[in-house]
Amino acid sequence: MAKILEGKILAIKTPKTAIVLIERKFRHPMYKKVIKRSKKFKVHYENIKIQVGDNVLIKETRPISKDKSFEIIKK
Repeated sequence: MAKILEGKILAIKTPKTAIVLIERKFRHPMYKKVIKRSKKFKVHYENIKIQVGDNVLIKETRPISKDKSFEIIKK
């Protein structure tokens, strides 16, 4: 089963590649405080009109390049 994540587009500087920020929240096991962690993914897109700041769904796929293994499903 492929991972499906929701994130926000940070940059579109290279052709067919966008950088998406994924944020997750979890509760610390001992201190019970809610902690935010984030990670940036390089994401492949082709026929989708996107802009910086859009919220998108991304899906894990086969490796497209050294760093890209996700693609944008929908805006």
